[in-house]
Amino acid sequence: MRIMDPGYFTGQKGIATIEFPHERIPVPETGRYKLHNEMDDCIVCDKCAKICPVNCISIEAIRSAEEFGKTSDGTPKRIYASRFDIDMAKCCFCGLCTTVCPTECLTMTPDYDYSTFNIIDHLVGFGNMSEEDIALKKKEWGEHIAQKTTASAATAVQPKPALHTSFKPKIQPPQGS
Repeated sequence: MRIMDPGYFTGQKGIATIEFPHERIPVPETGRYKLHNEMDDCIVCDKCAKICPVNCISIEAIRSAEEFGKTSDGTPKRIYASRFDIDMAKCCFCGLCTTVCPTECLTMTPDYDYSTFNIIDHLVGFGNMSEEDIALKKKEWGEHIAQKTTASAATAVQPKPALHTSFKPKIQPPQGS
């Protein structure tokens, strides 16, 4: 059969190849593929970013004065993630970030084909806060710190004057000499 024959490409179905976009090879469940973060369960502990050997995870956190929610396993949330980005172009797919995650919100999906013509598409952002929310939460945290500082300064106990505690023993000359 020649390439010019009308049925050349339709006759290629067989045991040697798969038609990739239409057919996919089954992938193992424990494979290391694209990362995904479930932000509703993330406590922004920063462990994943610290353990990453290639620094592909970047997190900007904003503390909260009080608990503002709970994860699906009941862990209290006290830190907002103003930015949680994973640069999949840098990722070496080692899986260390998924093993240290205390709430198991960072997982690897079975999606292995994410080729693109623009490398910026590999920068995946999981943060879900708007610029207004970020500014508001930073302002609230700043006010909380200022209030806490003034409260601690007002209730600070004045130190008592030191008592004269220096003890100097008198040395007696030896008797009988």
